[in-house]
Amino acid sequence: MLGLMQNQPLLISGLIVHAERHHGDGEIVSRRVEGDIHRYRWRDVARRARQVANALDGMKLLFSDRVATLAWNGYRHLELYFGVSGSGRVLHTINPRLHPEQIAWIANHAEDQVLCFDLSFLPLVQAVHAKCPGIRQYVALCDADRLPAGSGIPNLVSYEDWIGGQSTEYQWPSFDENSASSMCYTSGTTGNPKAALYSHRSTILHAYAAALPDVMCLSARDAVLPVVPMFHVNAWGIPYSAALTGCKVVFPGGALDGKSVYELIEGEQVTYAAGVPTVWQMLLGHMKPNGLRFSSLKRTVIGGSACPPAMIDAFREDYGVDVLHAWGMTEMSPLGTLCTLKNKHLAQGPEEQMKIRLKQGRAIYGVDMKIVGDNGEELPWDGRTYGDLYVKGPWVVREYFKGEGGDPLVDGWFPTGDVATIDADGYMQITDRSKDVIKSGGEWISSIDIENIAMSHPAVQMAACVGMRHPKWDERPIVAVVRKPGTELTREELLKFYEGKIAKWQVPDDVVFVDAIPLGATGKMLKTRLREQLKDYKLPSA
Repeated sequence: MLGLMQNQPLLISGLIVHAERHHGDGEIVSRRVEGDIHRYRWRDVARRARQVANALDGMKLLFSDRVATLAWNGYRHLELYFGVSGSGRVLHTINPRLHPEQIAWIANHAEDQVLCFDLSFLPLVQAVHAKCPGIRQYVALCDADRLPAGSGIPNLVSYEDWIGGQSTEYQWPSFDENSASSMCYTSGTTGNPKAALYSHRSTILHAYAAALPDVMCLSARDAVLPVVPMFHVNAWGIPYSAALTGCKVVFPGGALDGKSVYELIEGEQVTYAAGVPTVWQMLLGHMKPNGLRFSSLKRTVIGGSACPPAMIDAFREDYGVDVLHAWGMTEMSPLGTLCTLKNKHLAQGPEEQMKIRLKQGRAIYGVDMKIVGDNGEELPWDGRTYGDLYVKGPWVVREYFKGEGGDPLVDGWFPTGDVATIDADGYMQITDRSKDVIKSGGEWISSIDIENIAMSHPAVQMAACVGMRHPKWDERPIVAVVRKPGTELTREELLKFYEGKIAKWQVPDDVVFVDAIPLGATGKMLKTRLREQLKDYKLPSA
């Protein structure tokens, strides 16, 4: 016997219909790449998204044809999120921080038909357009009077000309909720990147889950600042959850320096922000020397890489902002876990609570996880046993676009490539990437623990731990450090700083001071590149 409920497919168009009908006057604020501030409402997003859909229909784009973007976080990009996917096409957000050759490869592999780009990425488009013969239309996300003359880019129009003459009336089509809605390629640190192809169903379920109280806790009372880029796994799903809840959205554009982010938070009374640790480092680095405070910000979600304890302390103790540790990946849409306390933890002291907050958190409903050993057997949830982290769920990839890389699943589970522990309460903690874990004398050493201790030193701006070959112990850790400007720090001082904070055998064998630590397209440390830079390095103990 089947249930007697209405059968309506879960489609992205339903989010913008809801936002227009029930939160039409909710504000969307964007710092444009031109530098000014643009303001309008959810009802305006809906109206212009329908014009986008009509423009795509006018081009005779087929169902599931791909429309690419090279754009920062802003209102026009938001309109494409709904106009492209809502009309049955696939939104393909490309990371502009990738190398031009890689961008061209990605656009061709995705078979993009249209490319919409911010003017700040004009030189990038000029560098790749000749290598992308399949792109029929280039759209500069600007007003008509700002369209660059003599760009050399064929079929280039301004966004406002592209949609301006289109009708604001549009009947969103109904189709299978398992149809593709958007796609995002992995960062591709080794070999060519692979694409996660999200469905309407997976996106809506993810949006619901992200808004839950123990996840992002978004509501119509919030003003949210997604500093995480819209080209980075759909800004962690925030644009969709924002439409679902009707909250105010504040877009930073491409101005992600500490001063610009702080001014936007204060000027727009942002209550909630999301981003990677490198952005928050710049924000705190601007605030502290200038004696600044927050008047509205209550919480921030930090993901992308492990958040240093010193950063959590600074936000909570110095500025009264609750830091929520999160973990996920492109293949997971991206949210997998988020760290909030349970009721039984509320009576604990600050030190005990901090031990929990440092973990990546509990699985969100819709995601299941386990850790397995070398033999593939599931390991206990005791908070001590390390294992390879596997996940599954309705917004986790089944396979990559075009079958790249073959079947990625192991008995229905997706291997994340992370090494983790899970405690008895279900709190997961990433201890390393499987390719970065250091095995010394048969014992595992967490590079993240070593980095976190270094980052808590007042003279350290950034730290990365890697393992170096050792004739006796197989591997030994060293830590590469970038000093804060105007500070002094010696090798001996930092190694002494580890005393009492970590077991003696886990203390790094050496400190290497560097000008910068290489970062990838999404802000993560590139340890493979760091190892290449240190290929001639010899351990003092070896």
